[in-house]
Amino acid sequence: MAVSAEEIAFAKDLFSGLGDLTTRKMMGGLCLYHQGTIFAIVHGDMGIMLKGAGDFVQRLEDLGCTRWEYTRKDGAHAAMPYWTLPDSAQDDPTEAVALAQEALRYL
Repeated sequence: MAVSAEEIAFAKDLFSGLGDLTTRKMMGGLCLYHQGTIFAIVHGDMGIMLKGAGDFVQRLEDLGCTRWEYTRKDGAHAAMPYWTLPDSAQDDPTEAVALAQEALRYL
């Protein structure tokens, strides 16, 4: 499912406090970049997702974030390095930006 113009505008506004924010449509959604580094995506079914790496993965899991997992056409299980944005950060740009900055430290 493709993301809507409203979802794109919301994500760009939510993370605008990062500064130097760019986007690119791909993977059926939208990739968000800060200074050329992808830190989040907007997924048509799962909403805004942060890229996780290193110790930040445990932090995302502790916050109750869900990892993007799916079943391939051949039936194999696959997982992408993206986790849902915590509910508390969905409407809180300060928290969303802080989490994005934390994600960027590990990328």
